Amino acid sequence: MPKRSRRIGEILVAHNLITQDQLQFALEEQKKTKEYLGLIILRLGYVTREEVDAVIAEQLEVDYCRLKDKDIPAEVIAKIPAKIVNHYHVMPVSIDREILVVAMVNPLDINVIDDLEMLVKMQIHSVYSNSKDIEEAIHKYYGLGAETIETMMGASSAPALAKFKEAERIDEIGSEASIGAFLNKIILRAYEDQATDIHIEPFEDELNIRYRIDGILYEAQVPSDLKHFRDALNSRIKVMANLDIAEKRLPQDGRVKVRVGDTDLDLRVAFIPTPYGQGVVIRILNSLKLLNLSELGLSDDDQSVLTEFINKPNGVIFVTGPTGSGKTTTLYGCLSQLNTQERKLITIEDPVEYQLRGITQIQINPSIGLSFAMGLRSMLRFDPDVMMVGEVRDIETARITMQASLTGHLVFSTLHTNDAAGGVARLIDMGVEPYLITSAVECFIAQRLIRCICSYCKQPAEITDDVLSDLGISREELGEAKIFEGTGCEHCRQTGYLGRQAIYEFLVMSEPVKKIILAGASSGEIKAKAVEGGMSTLMDQGLQAVLRGVTTMKEVLRVVKEDA
Repeated sequence: MPKRSRRIGEILVAHNLITQDQLQFALEEQKKTKEYLGLIILRLGYVTREEVDAVIAEQLEVDYCRLKDKDIPAEVIAKIPAKIVNHYHVMPVSIDREILVVAMVNPLDINVIDDLEMLVKMQIHSVYSNSKDIEEAIHKYYGLGAETIETMMGASSAPALAKFKEAERIDEIGSEASIGAFLNKIILRAYEDQATDIHIEPFEDELNIRYRIDGILYEAQVPSDLKHFRDALNSRIKVMANLDIAEKRLPQDGRVKVRVGDTDLDLRVAFIPTPYGQGVVIRILNSLKLLNLSELGLSDDDQSVLTEFINKPNGVIFVTGPTGSGKTTTLYGCLSQLNTQERKLITIEDPVEYQLRGITQIQINPSIGLSFAMGLRSMLRFDPDVMMVGEVRDIETARITMQASLTGHLVFSTLHTNDAAGGVARLIDMGVEPYLITSAVECFIAQRLIRCICSYCKQPAEITDDVLSDLGISREELGEAKIFEGTGCEHCRQTGYLGRQAIYEFLVMSEPVKKIILAGASSGEIKAKAVEGGMSTLMDQGLQAVLRGVTTMKEVLRVVKEDA
């Protein structure tokens, strides 16, 4: 009789990786969920992914290959074309005495092994690796969408542009090799990595693609032959965004709606001319990620202050900060809180980033004279209760915003300044009278986004004298508090950070603050007076986040550019 293959649960118990009770519990779970036992044990946290992989390899009686530890030479990669590794979902690892070692999810699949041996004219030695590691290795060594580019390079004619459809699905790519299929893979990868932007950058001898993840740009691995399809890629994006494909000298902006699973994504497309072709930035907006006030990361005190202000019948609330600091998310969180049947809400934006049900939203269009100022004047005739002005950029818009507040409207808007007190100085520089600011504005809110320590590789960090100096406290003041850092893992792309959180600075227009504004105080003096009155600065908020184990001091100093 043939020898019975040992089951994965038995092997895990034999290696003392799980107990018999844990195995029994996992088997009971399997009866309910019908999942693979290995996946259930992994989900329950009894073992690590590597331990399961090693046991699967033992069960199959083959070697286990941890691809993340391998540095695969280019000559090995060249043995199997991109379209073959993607089709069979395999990865060449090394060459050992004219034997090609190949990582496979099913290393016992003799049909795949035979096909590979015919292709490479070498003997194949198959080893086990899990599907995710193989996929990551293919992406790392061959580049994203390499099989598509490889097929198009071998085609006799340029790839045809696929016809644009409303809310086009990008997760059902199919087998056709086209520039449309390649673009879908680029967007899908960005969505899976939770990127906010895709940067397509032409240079003399290459075409780079970078993703912005948690505020930091990371280069995507793409085939070098992609440079030959630069114009075709741009044309495909323009067709999707209904832009003029013949115009290559002027900047262009457009919008695309795509669908991934049950999620609709809005893509904001911007083209700019460069010496080597058009550069493209695609911003990815997911309306399902809109946050309410309780999810913005506000402290209890700040949330109480903001809730008090947004429930007032009139006044201006300015949110300040550089581009990409989350101002729009905060504003939409406020609007969502106020969006009830009893209120009329109107916004004027450039662009309209998220479409909110129940809110009238206006997109400015300078080419036909629809500016913020003109739109604001029209909005007032629509009898709104709450208004949002995307950004105050000039004196006319600023004055109309203030006057709208004084005539009984609650108005939200943004300013590009480094801190809350800088908002006052910015308005005065525009030409707004100090008395108008103190009469109309309720508060200035400055904010930044800080990266959070990855929860998967988080561990206590050493508290050196330099760290204490950065924190601005002594060891006695630190007491029993700990600080943490991320060591880097596959979940956070070895950065030690995963996700972001906002920190805030609330400059409330109290009587002492109003008094020194009217006296012509500088932004530094205004800030000092507000701190004297109890304002917590961005740096203070950042330090608290460090002491709560949310982020690191290095990240706070990167984001909050002020003297500690």
